[in-house]
Amino acid sequence: MIVWVNGAFGSGKTTLVEELRLRRPDALVFDPELVGFVLRRIVEVPTGDFQDLRQWRRQVVSMAVGLVEEYGRPVLVPMTLVNPAYLDEIHGALKDAGVEVHHFFLQVPEDVLVGRIDGRSLTPDDPAKDAEVRAWCRARIASCLAVVDALPRDTVLLDGRSAPSELADAVLARIPRAQGS
Repeated sequence: MIVWVNGAFGSGKTTLVEELRLRRPDALVFDPELVGFVLRRIVEVPTGDFQDLRQWRRQVVSMAVGLVEEYGRPVLVPMTLVNPAYLDEIHGALKDAGVEVHHFFLQVPEDVLVGRIDGRSLTPDDPAKDAEVRAWCRARIASCLAVVDALPRDTVLLDGRSAPSELADAVLARIPRAQGS
């Protein structure tokens, strides 16, 4: 089983997954962004977004399926995935592989997202890079907010302004306790 936590940058995906991991210590956490970082070291990313690389999408599916099959444990995935074609491609391939996917989307108003993005530092030793990453995240807010109407029907929308404990309660109420494939 995969629990995919989606939403804009700054919506609280990683925080929610950390809370879920505390409550489901058997779960594995898989951050597909790491696959993108590896690919970026190997090949050029012409658009600047590694999600545009077919290889990234294929590797995300392969890794996620492999984790579910090899370890038989729930896999928690905190990843912004708002291009409808890519979302359909990845989630469709996971389902075709027999993996149960539970998709959650954290909805957060634009002003809250901007505040969260501006308030974090991902590369504190490199202020220029930090500013670049924050600008990149802010530039994608509109597309992340606009995708809500195009999300798959089975997506569960959650208010990302809620406390992580409340969000975790909502997620856990919607997924099976026993491990599924």
